[in-house]
Amino acid sequence: MIYDNLLSKESKLAVIGLGYVGLPIALEFAKKIRVVGFDINEERVEMMRNHIDPSEELEKSAFEGCDITFTSNIEDLREVQFFIIAVPTPINNMNLPDLGPVLSASRTVGQVLKKGDYVVYESTVYPGCTEDDCVPILEQLSGLKMKSDFKVGYSPERINPGDKKNTIRTIVKVASGCDAESLEQIAKTYELVVDAGIHRASSIKVAEASKIIENTQRDVNIALINELSLILSKMGVNTYDVLEAAGTKWNFLKFSPGLVGGHCIGVDPYYLVYKAKKVGYYSKVISSARYINDSMGFYVGKQTVKKILESGRNALESKVLVLGATFKENVSDVRNSKVVDIIRELESFSMHVDIMDPHANSDELKHEYGFELIPSPIAGSYDAIILAVAHNDFLNLPESYFKNLMRNGKGVLVDIKGLYKNKIKDLDYWSL
Repeated sequence: MIYDNLLSKESKLAVIGLGYVGLPIALEFAKKIRVVGFDINEERVEMMRNHIDPSEELEKSAFEGCDITFTSNIEDLREVQFFIIAVPTPINNMNLPDLGPVLSASRTVGQVLKKGDYVVYESTVYPGCTEDDCVPILEQLSGLKMKSDFKVGYSPERINPGDKKNTIRTIVKVASGCDAESLEQIAKTYELVVDAGIHRASSIKVAEASKIIENTQRDVNIALINELSLILSKMGVNTYDVLEAAGTKWNFLKFSPGLVGGHCIGVDPYYLVYKAKKVGYYSKVISSARYINDSMGFYVGKQTVKKILESGRNALESKVLVLGATFKENVSDVRNSKVVDIIRELESFSMHVDIMDPHANSDELKHEYGFELIPSPIAGSYDAIILAVAHNDFLNLPESYFKNLMRNGKGVLVDIKGLYKNKIKDLDYWSL
């Protein structure tokens, strides 16, 4: 059995894709069994060989005591019997699923697949993708057949970037297999690194669907609060005051307004909408939620311009400082960051925008979005400051910090997450 062979170190496990999801899983397994960590980016691979996490999530100590070989060479996968595919599943500029990375990873594994091997997908996909889109590639390139020659499973990732409490070991893992035998072997293998337990799903499609609705549910709930924020703003009512009052009821769900980006909540619902359309259903609630959440960056930008104009300043001559460029607090990931929408909206009014973020990489932002970071803000220069990302670096700053950066000590403070509610006395303050 594959589990016994892994445990005795007669067989190796490989993780394909060493980003936010793949690297932590690979290192946890490497504390118990022999592991090959595979990534197509040789520069990232070299960093990991030197015990550096390119995603800046893990400390060097996380690499210690691990039986792992980092490689970008497909030949190093030929001795592997258990493959975990953990590559990104993004969307394209039409908000349609981009299966390129997961299909490419399938082609890589298909070239080295042998009889008796296992392939488990962790990438978030729509129900049916593993069996309908990925398995045919594995079968075509290997000349083998699923079930009779090799086994396939799906175990959705539940990594939360920046979260040091909810980790691989402490989050229940959903596992599935193409038959009863593979389900048990896959579940037992994951039990090596998951202390919270394994939920054995009844099928691969059930496991795929369970993952995609987790993020869809959050997206819809946040969209409701964002829409309420739009309504309450027109009434002159502070959304956070309302949420604080409503939150005193025991069954009130505590969501807050904000930007919904990143590679999970801002992406996964589109996979479900796409698959629903394929089977003849046109999503209403989910699509509406996506529309609302995708528009929030532009809304914040417009509100900032309005506030600047209300203060009697010329928008064309105004300068704005944006604090934060990543998709969420305390991470370096800028993929699908909705802060970009705020910047684009401000620039559409010919405003000069400075962006500062101690966690983001300026070269990466330049490559992805065409703008760079400034090392530090310029005192006395800004007509508005937008606190876009709640990095720890931006918490608990005195009002004097913001006033010192404003032109003549006056201006607009836009606080998306309401971090400084009831703390700002002299500046013009606005939040969602």
